[in-house]
Amino acid sequence: MKIIKTPNPMNNSLFQKIVCAVLLIATMNYGFAQTPILSENARVSVLTCGTGNESYSLFGHTAIRINDTNQSIDLVYNYGAFDFNTPNFVAKFTKGDLQYFAVTHPYTDFINQYDYEKRSVYEQELNIPDSLKQKLFENLNTSLASGDSYYTYKFIDKNCTSMVVDIINKTLGSDVIEKNTDTDISYRSILYPYFDGHFYEKLGTSIIFGKKVDKLGTHIFLPFELNKNLKTAQFNNQLLSKENKTLLEFNESPPTSWWNNCYTYLILLGFIILMNSKIINQVYLLFIGILGIFFLFVGFYSNHHELAYNYNILLFNPALLVLIYFWHTDNKKWIYNITLFNLLSLVIYLFIMINKAHLLIVSPLIITSGIILVKLALKNKKPTPIII
Repeated sequence: MKIIKTPNPMNNSLFQKIVCAVLLIATMNYGFAQTPILSENARVSVLTCGTGNESYSLFGHTAIRINDTNQSIDLVYNYGAFDFNTPNFVAKFTKGDLQYFAVTHPYTDFINQYDYEKRSVYEQELNIPDSLKQKLFENLNTSLASGDSYYTYKFIDKNCTSMVVDIINKTLGSDVIEKNTDTDISYRSILYPYFDGHFYEKLGTSIIFGKKVDKLGTHIFLPFELNKNLKTAQFNNQLLSKENKTLLEFNESPPTSWWNNCYTYLILLGFIILMNSKIINQVYLLFIGILGIFFLFVGFYSNHHELAYNYNILLFNPALLVLIYFWHTDNKKWIYNITLFNLLSLVIYLFIMINKAHLLIVSPLIITSGIILVKLALKNKKPTPIII
């Protein structure tokens, strides 16, 4: 944007001094403005919002509500905002240094948006003293004003839910809200029910996520996990949350799609096996190998720890690209050797996958790759000489 400077018609020094003084006073008043004092009727609560069909809304949402009718205050603090217009948005999101931030909305705007999207909203009022309600209100406002509400998004460790947990625990002075349910299953297993009706999203996260999501889910990172744990959390020997109140409720049944389901997945892989075509098999292995290169790249490039140490590259093996080269040049010796290497990788992958939550969903890919590679190995195996 080009900035055009124009002559200043007010070139009077006295006028300039007055303007500077007014601006200085206004700035000081703004900087030292205090958070309003809540009345004894003020309520603070955690809002848990239902899931949506967009990829960023599959897991729901968490926010904090401050409601004081005496002071005409009804605000919602939302730590899940991001800007699509951020320069290099996709690269930053992939890298893991995209900045998320908190925003505040009037409650009516917030609830109307979820009503429009047909997403349920549940409210859990926090049973804490008035002094702590005020402290939480001040912490929220300080966070917004100081820039502390900006954070680098991490799928498990830092998101809209974990930020709400952190600021409430900070206000209460201890880890009152902590994970006490489903701590004996993995993060991957916790995530799976959220993908009902979104098969390819489930498959995509299954193969791009690495070792970290196989750890036991000991950290609250999803809205409905927080909702569940709030029901049993205690503060000052009493339940932290009085009740679970329904503000909006819709029948959030899984969406149906003619293509986004396991049947198209199985039909496509079955077609590849039955056709037994050299071109089709090469295209399939090329696609699998390119995905392996991508997984390697993001594993090293990205700061998302969930993408690191991705053992799924044993299935999506970059060595398949080398195999396709020798297959194209009809080098039978190296076709056979590289094929054996990929088959060995598949066997190792199977051993790793025995107790993993995503074994079932990747099994058709394992079978398809295995059949193609076994046929290729048998076809290019050097015949054993017969000694008479």
